[in-house]
Amino acid sequence: MKDYFKHHPWHIIEEGFNPHYNKIAESVFSIGNGRMGQRANFEEAYSGESLQGSYVAGVYYPDKTRVGWWKNGYPEYFAKVLNAPSWISVHVKINDQQLDLASTKVENFKRILDMQTGMLSRSFTAIFSDGKKVQVDARRFCSLDNGEVGAIRYAITPLNFSSSCTLSLFVDADVKNTDSNYDEKFWDEVVKQAEESECVVVAQTRKTFFHVATGMRYKIVSGGQEVPRHIETELREKFAGNRVHIELQEGKEVVIYKYAAVLSSENHAKDDLLEDCRKVLSYAVSSGFENLLEKHAKVWEHKWNESDITIDGDVAAQQGIRFNIFQLSQTYTGEDERLNIGPKGFTGEKYGGSTYWDTEAYCLPFYLGTSEQHVARNLLVYRYKHLQKAIENAGKLGFRDGAALYPMVTMNGEECHNEWEITFEEIHRNGAIAYAIYDYIRYTGDEDFLIEYGLEVLIGISRFWAQRVNWSAERQKFVMLGVTGPNEYENNVNNNWYTNYIACWTLKYTQDAMQYVKAKNTVAFSGLLKRLSFVEKEVSYWMEIVEGMYFPEDKSRGVFLQQDGFLDKELLTVADLGKENRPINQKWSWDRILRSCFIKQADVLQGLYFFEDHFDQDIIKRNFDFYEPMTVHESSLSPCVHSIQAALLGYKDKAYEMYLRTARLDIDDYNNDTEDGCHITSMAGTWLSVIKGFGGMRVKEGQLHFNPFIPDQWESYSFRIEFRGRVLKIQVTTKEVKATLLSGDALTINFKGKPYLLRDSGSISEVL
Repeated sequence: MKDYFKHHPWHIIEEGFNPHYNKIAESVFSIGNGRMGQRANFEEAYSGESLQGSYVAGVYYPDKTRVGWWKNGYPEYFAKVLNAPSWISVHVKINDQQLDLASTKVENFKRILDMQTGMLSRSFTAIFSDGKKVQVDARRFCSLDNGEVGAIRYAITPLNFSSSCTLSLFVDADVKNTDSNYDEKFWDEVVKQAEESECVVVAQTRKTFFHVATGMRYKIVSGGQEVPRHIETELREKFAGNRVHIELQEGKEVVIYKYAAVLSSENHAKDDLLEDCRKVLSYAVSSGFENLLEKHAKVWEHKWNESDITIDGDVAAQQGIRFNIFQLSQTYTGEDERLNIGPKGFTGEKYGGSTYWDTEAYCLPFYLGTSEQHVARNLLVYRYKHLQKAIENAGKLGFRDGAALYPMVTMNGEECHNEWEITFEEIHRNGAIAYAIYDYIRYTGDEDFLIEYGLEVLIGISRFWAQRVNWSAERQKFVMLGVTGPNEYENNVNNNWYTNYIACWTLKYTQDAMQYVKAKNTVAFSGLLKRLSFVEKEVSYWMEIVEGMYFPEDKSRGVFLQQDGFLDKELLTVADLGKENRPINQKWSWDRILRSCFIKQADVLQGLYFFEDHFDQDIIKRNFDFYEPMTVHESSLSPCVHSIQAALLGYKDKAYEMYLRTARLDIDDYNNDTEDGCHITSMAGTWLSVIKGFGGMRVKEGQLHFNPFIPDQWESYSFRIEFRGRVLKIQVTTKEVKATLLSGDALTINFKGKPYLLRDSGSISEVL
């Protein structure tokens, strides 16, 4: 599907309607505002292939796992973000003919996502079987100014006829998830009301008992005047609507303004939801579509001022990075520490909409660099508040004494993934959370976070690692058995290099954190150790593990081995695979994949990316040259790490290739899997590819360092960085790099190891 969408620096554009690509387009054109989101389903009825999706942040259902066996510690459910009550529908019948793009002839179809203002637009001409032609122009947005408001402007123009028309405007809570394990529905009705021009349904999730109130009001106008109409109210199970009869005049546009309010019991008392929903609707209607849009666009303007990356000379690259930033910005705003970032955001159901290690490993740096400090901090507070659940999760598996295993997948801190090799073996996620605490403190200088939250989390994680390893009398080393690393094309392996390394690093970092807290706040430190029943000999044992851990390597090649036995595989490269075999996760059996050398995503390279300063460049180069040719990049998290490391090594073409792959992963449907949602968490990796890859940005000893280069395909690029209360702009051309202090106190930055002092909104330049 590559290049199906037109290249444009600010827009995603679909010209012509291809039903085969409709679900992909529904994902790509999704909109949201941090509180709710909506796939780009059509307002009118559509009988073709579609994945219906409306989502409300924090609302989920514990769907019973669909496996035929259980073992001790196995999760009983898989948490799912819910397809929520639908608010977008504007169904149109003309002389009893349903407007349905699957059954009418469609001409001049165009769909545009304006990322600059957060507006989704669509226009087309539909030709009915009797020859009637109608022009439709639709626009909608989920307000970033008020996260509980959505608005639609739906305009109909009869081109060659005058006729009666029936509009169905409604709220429908009788919906289900496509990924429901037992094909059941997850919503029960609480109350519904249908009045002329206003309908509300309050629905409750089964088991979790979240309440969501979804309401709509509308106005129908033509030529600036309200259209005469006859209204019938409709009430049925979990459904409230109006059937509106109007007359259409040839060549005369009729505009339906539909306003929606979506409120949840996460933010409102259940008893107040109905009345609060009506208040939000009153606000939306009194504000009007254009005023709501203006406020919404202003918030987007502010967000783009914070986070935009400009690229000159390469429209595909420019479109790709802005699409990634757009989706990240409308998925998570950081204002609610109860929320996190699902791998599909508000664009689909896959992965349950739950929190993965992606947040800590990939997303945190984006929010550190583009938002106020509390936004990233709240992502870590989220994990702190789930610490007791992490301890309970570890307890179910036989760990004790405060050992914490954070879940692979979660909504509320409890493990809810249902694949053994991931749920119980992919324990490296613990290390990613520890690394995120370190990464946050390194970037912000907020070491006191350790006192308030961080150290307690680190101790819980370190206690887990200390119990997860065992002493091998044969090797006379500590080993870690039965794990799965980031590369999920290797299951149940022994001594995964990355897992062993990040475990040891965590143990050492926790010791350092303890020393800091003890020196900074002895009372808090003593109180924490007493509460955790912590004894000093635990640290001594941790250091034995650090000193005695086994790491597999091939000394002849000078590379670290992904795990024991990796060299027993037939070492092929991706170049040895014919196109008919790609992607292998859709063409090969799982048995064949596991026996192959092919890598889903960075594994050893993930560790070298995190701990770059621990290794010289020759080591990084040897490992990159060994593993990258075997990597199929069938995880969305893979290309960005390779782009950053290729940039470090001076492999400019490979860095650009991997950047373009991660930037346009969903727009071009690289892995044939965009139809079920976009890869939101990996989008942060696109930002990292520019900032850490091409920009060469690192934080060392509290200072920003840059070692930039410019891809041959670009004329220039620029990005903006927030760092410890300052805002900087970095501009790179083919000839020079320029840094400007936009706001904040003076600071020293480094270009290629050379320090420069920036003060008073000043700039410095250096020849590239």
